[in-house]
Amino acid sequence: MSFHSWLVLPIALSMLFFNAPSLAQDSTKPVEQVDLTKSQLGLYLTAKEAYQLLENDPKAILVDVRDPVEIKFTGFAQATKVHVPFQLTDVSLWNEQAQSWAMRPNLHFDQELLQKLNQLGVAKDANIIMMCRSGSTRSAPAADRLAVYGYSKVWSVSDGFEGTTEKTGLSKGVRKVDGWRNSGLPWSYKIPEGVAWRPQQ
Repeated sequence: MSFHSWLVLPIALSMLFFNAPSLAQDSTKPVEQVDLTKSQLGLYLTAKEAYQLLENDPKAILVDVRDPVEIKFTGFAQATKVHVPFQLTDVSLWNEQAQSWAMRPNLHFDQELLQKLNQLGVAKDANIIMMCRSGSTRSAPAADRLAVYGYSKVWSVSDGFEGTTEKTGLSKGVRKVDGWRNSGLPWSYKIPEGVAWRPQQ
């Protein structure tokens, strides 16, 4: 090794050593969390407000994006015109943190929803209201999917169908506060056959 190489090597090593902490810090920066309650369009309604909009605008449409299993056991808003799940329960996957079965994306969501909206003749500027269980993880991302296709008035129901949870008392953790079902709005366990989602074959 030449004399010049012996001079360059320590300098290179010192640069690597002194820069190492900053490199380590960059690699350990927490990944920025996406707020799934927020949509790109920034349009939100409570369940009561959504009901009022549906009553006042005959062209407005309510879309339920919950899994069919949820609907079967918790009920269905009678005003719903379209049901396409944004995610589906996968009984082959277990979510240890949630202590329940995991959800997986409905890979046909865009195609199925657009097809149903086209069948109903829903315009790109119509009021479309997306509703999931509680407005915390699915209705806003589902609204974003429609925004991609040029729909400009896509709302997310901020308290969803089941609402938020009790914070204290014997029913702590149970979804009994606000939401469509707890606000006295019309709902049923019966799902109209023409509205109910069917998996693609």
